[in-house]
Amino acid sequence: MKRFALLFLLVAGITVGANAQGTAKRPDPQPAADTKESFKLGMAGYTFAKFGLDTALQTLQRADVHYLCIKDFHLPFNSTDEQIAAFHQKLKDKGVTGYGVGPIYMKTEAEVDRAFEYAKRVGVKLIVGVPNYELLPYVNKKVKEYDMKYAIHLHGPDMPLYPDADDVWKNVKNLDPRVGMCLDIGHDTRNGKDAVADLKKYHTRVFDIHLKDVTGPTKQGYSVEVGRGIINFPAFVKMLRQVGYTGVVSLEHERNMDNPFMGIAESVGYFRAMIVATKK
Repeated sequence: MKRFALLFLLVAGITVGANAQGTAKRPDPQPAADTKESFKLGMAGYTFAKFGLDTALQTLQRADVHYLCIKDFHLPFNSTDEQIAAFHQKLKDKGVTGYGVGPIYMKTEAEVDRAFEYAKRVGVKLIVGVPNYELLPYVNKKVKEYDMKYAIHLHGPDMPLYPDADDVWKNVKNLDPRVGMCLDIGHDTRNGKDAVADLKKYHTRVFDIHLKDVTGPTKQGYSVEVGRGIINFPAFVKMLRQVGYTGVVSLEHERNMDNPFMGIAESVGYFRAMIVATKK
């Protein structure tokens, strides 16, 4: 009888233990890998050039991304104050902050004026812009007038304007320190440059970063999901920390823009994995 009693108690104990384990509260998901970094992970609005704001915000929410650089196809230049307020409320409802506007192309002083006034009305302190070279003195004047940062978007070998970080630096180094660059690491790489080295050299003038990967260091290189190309992302993440970058690293996903969602998820996941893998 004692043997049966001991066996009964043993089986009962295993069953109770299994039930207790089965009903125990599972751990909650961990915060996103970038949560404790000095920089923030965001999204460039251009990623959603073929989709409306609702789809963009749903995607950011699912990817646990909370910063958006606003494109005018989601918030037109002629938006009323009421429309701007409604736009920000829609972002807030999804846990998203609009941190800047652009890229905005500017070929005349009137277009520069429009961009600065637009940014002021939207309530941001960063413009990602592409001004003609001859407009830079006027941009410099407006930066002082509005007390905003102006990040010139570089475009690699596809455009004669601002092909890489060296060219932007050459044109802004003697201007107000609030005139700098949006370091598009993909386009910089396609122009034969080392984006990690350029971040180190020019970090005092890097106000925004476009995150992407590319297949080669020439014009024939094209955009792919982050991690599938040639950019050294462990080194890039380490450099972000080394220079103390405090801005946003915004994914600008340009592959398969008719259906970018799997690529966005893969790119965000890979970049966050690199954040974890490079922690000391």
